[in-house]
Amino acid sequence: METKRRFVIHEHHATNLHFDLRLEIDGVLKSWAVPKGLSLNPNHKRLAIEVPDHSLSYINFEGTISEGSYGAGAVVVWDSGDYSTIGDAATQLKNGRLNFVFHGKKLRGGFSLVQMKDRKGQWLVIKSRDEYADANWELKTVLSPKAK
Repeated sequence: METKRRFVIHEHHATNLHFDLRLEIDGVLKSWAVPKGLSLNPNHKRLAIEVPDHSLSYINFEGTISEGSYGAGAVVVWDSGDYSTIGDAATQLKNGRLNFVFHGKKLRGGFSLVQMKDRKGQWLVIKSRDEYADANWELKTVLSPKAK
């Protein structure tokens, strides 16, 4: 059975620019920091570092986290929409591999989150080879790279 849930990708101009992947699972936003951002190129395997869950109210957050606070800097929604899975997302995560399909404005098609062996909290996010794959795709930020 296919299940649809919400997702958001925040462009986060903290100490280092990165992108926060957040997937609605079991009433929270499961979250990963993706230093290089997601890619539509299936040859790119992007590191995704697991971070604490966020509340669902954070899905539309945009603003500036004040200096002195964890994650200080500008945050904007880079992409959002629904994503779908076949089967239970929480079970797939627990087993170390989540296959899902983005139905976003920028990101579409299949992706996988794969837990790296012997590296607690480290995952790879990989684009599937489908009709939305694009070997020439380049990540474009919403804000100036120096926004903070």
